[in-house]
Amino acid sequence: MAEDSACRLYLVTPPVLDPLAFRDWLAAALDAGDVGAVQLRLKQAEDDAIRRAIDVLRPAAQDRGVAFLLNDRPDLAAATGCDGAHVGQEDTSVREARRILGPDLTLGVSCHGSRELAMTGGEDGADYVAFGAFFPSGTKTDAPVEAEAEILAWWSEMMELPAVAIGGITPMNCAPLVLAGADFLAVVSAVWDHPEGPAGGVRAMNMAIAAALGR
Repeated sequence: MAEDSACRLYLVTPPVLDPLAFRDWLAAALDAGDVGAVQLRLKQAEDDAIRRAIDVLRPAAQDRGVAFLLNDRPDLAAATGCDGAHVGQEDTSVREARRILGPDLTLGVSCHGSRELAMTGGEDGADYVAFGAFFPSGTKTDAPVEAEAEILAWWSEMMELPAVAIGGITPMNCAPLVLAGADFLAVVSAVWDHPEGPAGGVRAMNMAIAAALGR
């Protein structure tokens, strides 16, 4: 998950999906513009269903040079050819996830709005930290707003590890996060629920990022 530009998209899949049908949506999204990573996030699925989804969706990302990450499960990520995993504070610890993934696969960690969690995550072996939620989210309707753009500015000034911003991000509200130094914007509804389809969502987000950067 290389940091090739000032700010890139990081797509998180919907919580429930049919892999075969979703593959076309994913391909359309990735063909529509710059995307740095895709995270498969199937919190309620059984292992076999997750494996099937990985088998179907991973090639769509990797064939396009996009990192394919698995939420929560570094063990399955390492066993199924994913490019890495993302863990939360209630999941596998960063140190254990790093041990499972080895030195070469990408590891991210959710840090909410906590500087301490971010510092610890980086020290324990994470390749990137994720802050948020920054805005009310349509995906996690009970999730509180936990972070402000200032934490991105602090992190980007202090640390070299990339920072991902997540939580209710749309083309209309992303500019402060981009300007504060987010390396990636993680989105769900802004792409998959876009009225012009996922391709339209990717285009709209990339246009908003470019506009925020004055490009």
